[in-house]
Amino acid sequence: MTTESAFINILRGFAKDPAARGLLDDAAVVEIGDSCLIITHDMMAEDVHFKSNANPADVAWKLVASNLSDLAAKGASPIGVLLGFMLGDDDWDRAFAAGLEKVLGHYGVALLGGDTVSNRGDKRALGLTALGIAANRPVPSRAGAQVGDILYVTGTLGDALAGFELIDAGFDEVGPLADAFNRPQARLAEGQKLAPFVHAMMDISDGLLIDAERMATASRLGIEIDLACIPLSPAYVSYRTDSLESRMQAASWGDDYELLFCAPADARLNVDATAVGRVIAGGGLTLRNGDELVKLPPTLGYQHH
Repeated sequence: MTTESAFINILRGFAKDPAARGLLDDAAVVEIGDSCLIITHDMMAEDVHFKSNANPADVAWKLVASNLSDLAAKGASPIGVLLGFMLGDDDWDRAFAAGLEKVLGHYGVALLGGDTVSNRGDKRALGLTALGIAANRPVPSRAGAQVGDILYVTGTLGDALAGFELIDAGFDEVGPLADAFNRPQARLAEGQKLAPFVHAMMDISDGLLIDAERMATASRLGIEIDLACIPLSPAYVSYRTDSLESRMQAASWGDDYELLFCAPADARLNVDATAVGRVIAGGGLTLRNGDELVKLPPTLGYQHH
């Protein structure tokens, strides 16, 4: 079966419009006069992104938040979304619609339209296109990192991993870890504040390691990450401990939707963020744990197959 990266490489052969940014970025950037329209599209599939017994309102929340997270990485203000919806069970559909209304109200985003189709199979697939206006020029990209830059992340990593494991194990109580998996927060305000001075920025959807490698590839430089510096929440540490293995898993699982960005070493940050590495000459990804080099894991993060 074709891998995600292999198929995207095929598409790069004819995605030549400058707005596509070589399909190396989180979103398309369309120049329209004095404005800059940001367009992104993400999908969620049953038994890949959510289980069949998931709360439909949680599915709606995550579908919206994951798309808005891409806008956040461009420093954009959202203006609306288009929904692609696969019809099925009436109760599920109504619960999803109620959840969609709630999450759009939370972010102050309009539903502008979309499309519905019937479901002839036993699995759902949902899509959302989000539109935004860039608040700063140039619009941040995955490319642009410079040697000597510091690599930062907002928030904490690994909570979604722990939340998924608790949900998968059948725990009914919904706590902050489960919320991190079911209802991630798009860092829109942080992205808009960071856009004027970052050299590169993206969101962490597939895992810190694989997304940092993507940033390094797009910037044609290397990135070194210190696993000892990865920010973990007290809830995550309480559940999974604070070990090298635990940090490696937090860095490679994904679903965090925090912002990953590079900024000059002397930059005075205007958001809460943690330095986790630096940009170096060369290419690829290097891992450390304090003063010790660490071998890259077999899988850096999540990829669709």
